[in-house]
Amino acid sequence: MTRIATSMLLIGGLAGLAAAGAAGAATMLADGREAVVVRFHSDALATESGTRALYRQLARAAEHVCPMASNTRLVNERVQECRAKALTAAVNKIHNQRLAELHAAATSKSG
Repeated sequence: MTRIATSMLLIGGLAGLAAAGAAGAATMLADGREAVVVRFHSDALATESGTRALYRQLARAAEHVCPMASNTRLVNERVQECRAKALTAAVNKIHNQRLAELHAAATSKSG
């Protein structure tokens, strides 16, 4: 069984850049957007637990590229929208039905 490491970029919009600066693994793209690489083995998507673990990893990466302003504890609407877009883009880029179904279920619960 071969294990293929795949890289994923999560890209945050302007809301993420407003309070950027903390994410250690984050890099700035040429167009000014912030990106985080999430590495995973494609084998992880073969199980429900592996898919959930990857989804949590993607959600944490979305939090890094779309951080809250340091002067507030509340996640405002712009930050939530940025995180949702980044997470959806990552799920769509991976193009895995199990991951897409998990994302759809999580999105319907939160929205």
